[in-house]
Amino acid sequence: MITGAASAVFHVAKLDPRTLGRQVSRGCLPLLKRSAWTIISDNGVTFIPCFLSVEMLMIRSLIFAFFCTTLLAQQPPYDQPPKAEPPYYRVRYEASPRKGECIFPVSYTLWVPPAVKNLRGVIVHQHGCGEGSCRSGQTGAFDLHWQALAAEHQCALLAPSYEQPQDADCQMWCDPRNGSGLVFERALSELGNACGHPELASVPWALWGHSGGGHWAGGMLFLHPERVAAVWLRSGVPLLEPVDGRAIKPHEISNGSLRVPIMCNFGTKEGFTVKDSRFSGVWPANEKFFKAMRSRNALIGIAVDPLSSHECGNQRYLAIPWFDACLKLRLPQRPDQPLRGIDTTSGKTVPWKQASSEPPFDSIWLPNDSIASAWTGYTEDTEVVDRTAPPAPTNVTLAGDQLTWQAKADLQSGISHFLVQRDGVTIATIPEKPSRSFGRPLFQGLQYSDTPSFPLVEMKCTVPPIAAGAANPYQVLTVNTAGQVSRQK
Repeated sequence: MITGAASAVFHVAKLDPRTLGRQVSRGCLPLLKRSAWTIISDNGVTFIPCFLSVEMLMIRSLIFAFFCTTLLAQQPPYDQPPKAEPPYYRVRYEASPRKGECIFPVSYTLWVPPAVKNLRGVIVHQHGCGEGSCRSGQTGAFDLHWQALAAEHQCALLAPSYEQPQDADCQMWCDPRNGSGLVFERALSELGNACGHPELASVPWALWGHSGGGHWAGGMLFLHPERVAAVWLRSGVPLLEPVDGRAIKPHEISNGSLRVPIMCNFGTKEGFTVKDSRFSGVWPANEKFFKAMRSRNALIGIAVDPLSSHECGNQRYLAIPWFDACLKLRLPQRPDQPLRGIDTTSGKTVPWKQASSEPPFDSIWLPNDSIASAWTGYTEDTEVVDRTAPPAPTNVTLAGDQLTWQAKADLQSGISHFLVQRDGVTIATIPEKPSRSFGRPLFQGLQYSDTPSFPLVEMKCTVPPIAAGAANPYQVLTVNTAGQVSRQK
């Protein structure tokens, strides 16, 4: 939008979009002077003081060029996302100055399983608050383990990345009523058209959210219970009552949300056993949310991570099997059908000793016996048992001294590393030393908010070349995080 007068001599004073983000989040967008040209872009505001001049057209051209080349550029640390080429797709929206719309730029990266004729749903992996978590969302759709879950159910995998300045108010996106819910639905429609799956705009959602992402996922549950197949809330829940000193509008429990499987998951150091940590308010918020929902017979569970604080840790080894079980129960057989309901007497009710002793707070709901067993292992030491071998790598190709391959992750335990063998003898481990910063070692690494590390790693290894025309003597084996090795072909 351009308003105001023009001049032959002018000076450009550009506001840092980071500063703007903080100002907008506090509800104090700078006043726009009538004596200035004002360009409002979606990631910055530029004021150009000016006076009437015969050179109006020239100045308009200069301003337009400045606007297009400078203001619409992504700002660090969000300016170098991984490339998105099919089967990956991306849309990005600039921030909006309009009331009720999202004040932060946001990008959505989508992965679509190859050869899927009709999508049955979309799994949303929503990061938390702050620059680090927001940036980590840029790799979420590239996660091989979450892709395995999506492919199992013919679902797409979607990872948003809100370009929130570090000190800005996270509530301006993690409450979907502030515009992020609307832009999310717009993204589904546009991404569906881009990838050739227009049904993406109407399929069910499986929502995973961390911290502020948990607020967002829970908020979307209350707003759109008919669209949500299941929701996992890691270290963040939607608030149901006001909080002193914070401008947070409480949510109201919708009747439809009581029939949607929910898991509240957080670290023991988030106020459960450690009461004086930075994140000690997480458990009290979860307890209030759980009691409010369970008192109305909601299909809700609690899983306390015995090792972690606010980082996501090993939660995926329960979350992914849990989603797998819930999606089997809920996704319709045909795309024109609604989500299947779950009877309150189905599933598995297990004791919950740490909550109130009064029913129904002394039990939690889980989808089946298998998940109940996994829940027991996870809440003891996060070691969910997996005795199955992962899928074997495919397309092992040698070009000179470069060996490349493709591999799908094990649905239960992901990919820890690969073993490269020559004539049956292991000659390399890829990566040589798998990182375990926030949980079990993973081939792709693991960030704080449960996404692959930057930069994305490739499946390749430098090996001794072979004579021209000789058969490829190399093979690659997958090792999952439970230590199981793929079978040799």
